[in-house]
Amino acid sequence: MSRIGRLPVVVPTGVQVDLDGSLVHIKGPKGEMKREFSQAISIAFDNGQIAVSRSSEEANVRALHGMTRALIQNMVTGVSQGFTKVLEIEGVGYRAEMDGKNLKLFVGYSHPVIVEPDNGISFEVDTKTRQVKVSGYDREVVGQVSADIRKIRPPEPYHGKGIHYLGEKIRRKAGKAGKAKK
Repeated sequence: MSRIGRLPVVVPTGVQVDLDGSLVHIKGPKGEMKREFSQAISIAFDNGQIAVSRSSEEANVRALHGMTRALIQNMVTGVSQGFTKVLEIEGVGYRAEMDGKNLKLFVGYSHPVIVEPDNGISFEVDTKTRQVKVSGYDREVVGQVSADIRKIRPPEPYHGKGIHYLGEKIRRKAGKAGKAKK
């Protein structure tokens, strides 16, 4: 039995769950999400908990068991609390600012890079610490948007300049040793 799959998903108050066979629809204060799951996995909702069980012991069905439970947990957490990723901007003259809802990045190009938020995504910029917070209710979209922002100017290994996740360790390389005098 999957250790993650056998745990029930506790649904907090204020979150509505609708099950229609393998289609799960979850609605909460932050937003609403729908997702279709495999027919081999059965999903039940009662007493404020969602239980996930599998129909057989085949390897692919066992793999789906824990993943389905984790995806449902992410949906419930997303619509009730939301998810946030924090990016740091490092480098001389590198900065970020808000332009309405859009994020404007000045990261060493001849022009500012403007990032428009996807549906359900919001940006927040702290100019003092040069941090950008990407928030939303869908964990996958928050991760993808923050990865796309990081891809604009990934951290380089010699000086560490660029955009990186908060707490990410940048592997540094030694620079040139210099010319030896004759």
